[in-house]
Amino acid sequence: MREEIAELEAVARRLEPDASERSRLQSQVAAYAEAYLAGIDDAPARSPRPDGGRGLYDSPVTEEGIDIREALALLHDNVDTVGLNPPSGRYLGYIPGGGVYPAALGDYLAAVTNRYTGIYYANPGAVRMENMLLRWMAGVVGYPEDAAGHLSSGGSMANLTAIVTARDAHGIVGDVIPRAVVYMTEHAHHSIKKALHIAGVDQAVHRTVPVDERYRMDAAALDAAITRDQEAGLQPWLIIAAAGTTNTGSVDPLADIRQIATSHGVWFHVDGAYGAFFALCPEGKAVLRGMGESDSIIMDPHKTLFLPYGTGAVLVRNRRDLFASYDVEADYMQDARGSYEEVSPADISPELSRHFRGLRMWLPLKLAGVRPFRAALSEKIQLARYFHREIQRIDGFEVGPHPDLSVVIYRYRPSRGDADEFNRRLIRRIQDEGRIFVSSTRIDGRFMLRLAVSCFRTHLGDIDETLAVLKRTAREMEG
Repeated sequence: MREEIAELEAVARRLEPDASERSRLQSQVAAYAEAYLAGIDDAPARSPRPDGGRGLYDSPVTEEGIDIREALALLHDNVDTVGLNPPSGRYLGYIPGGGVYPAALGDYLAAVTNRYTGIYYANPGAVRMENMLLRWMAGVVGYPEDAAGHLSSGGSMANLTAIVTARDAHGIVGDVIPRAVVYMTEHAHHSIKKALHIAGVDQAVHRTVPVDERYRMDAAALDAAITRDQEAGLQPWLIIAAAGTTNTGSVDPLADIRQIATSHGVWFHVDGAYGAFFALCPEGKAVLRGMGESDSIIMDPHKTLFLPYGTGAVLVRNRRDLFASYDVEADYMQDARGSYEEVSPADISPELSRHFRGLRMWLPLKLAGVRPFRAALSEKIQLARYFHREIQRIDGFEVGPHPDLSVVIYRYRPSRGDADEFNRRLIRRIQDEGRIFVSSTRIDGRFMLRLAVSCFRTHLGDIDETLAVLKRTAREMEG
């Protein structure tokens, strides 16, 4: 048996490269990353290649490995030059964008050291780091210092965490579910409906609250709907408001909604995945008034804190509600149980195994400080306002409401023909060209174009180029 184990060990040790090989691998990867970043300003925001990176299938996983240079070539040819390019400053279609460089270094260190962050006992420092970041976020949105939460994989998991907590806190189980009522607007993110389904409460009554001319929840209509439902013997349970909808960027009247929720005893949840971090800057803070009075809130550092994908967060005002939903014990983990001054993420979230997400957030904030993030967020709001003003100066374009944050709704009105069909062709042509990337949506049955300014690399020159591309393309199509 010893001989057999020794033979296996000899092969298994290939998983542990020596210092010289590590240095070679690191230098190759670093050179690849530098080349990518050096070309980011000129790279297309979208590369619609027909093959879609199918070349990866020509190099399947086999018993023997390949050299790092061959692997990086496969990555370049089939992943990093195909599809959308979110780190581009001209990526203006969807919310996440960027990925500040120190965050990548944090991820590298987190992967090398492989610290486990689910339980305080396993790595007190890592858990303290994440809890410190959560306390900082609580301060940003106006939550009390003793609020609790965790860093999640994104807004979808964060929304699910909050909805399950609200479900349990209000006893929405069994035959109560069909009588429970959820209130949101038509612009609520689709992850909300998914979370309600996963949480087992999709049979609750869903009320779509009307919006005003700026696509914000009508607070008076909400109050009236809750009153009618209570009089009908239903149980109003959950209000979901938006601190910046993904669709239009609109911010619901959060302070008014808080008063309504309090008067009726309804859980008030804020989806701030996109917009909550704008509270760091004065322009955003003014728009987001009342956000800190909610019962729960989500916010995505991988959106408007410019971190890599896979970084969300949820905060709940009353930490006891989180423990009631997620704290369980296992015999094999009895060594890890104890009375500690820090909350363990595994005790207040669905996850046990989890990535050390805190390091990718902590390192950029510590190296740069908050000031550049605050400036970048102010800049994004100002760029959206600038685009909203300038696109109206181009004949044929019309706009939606003045942006609350950094999303602008607009479209072109052709001199003849169907406007919806013209804008479908316009967006398709721009996306296929790939120099800039903007997206589309439907508002009140109309096909609309959409600009979302959220990448930290997006600056005035990128917006000017976007305006020029839109003007040129529309003129060519009209001609």
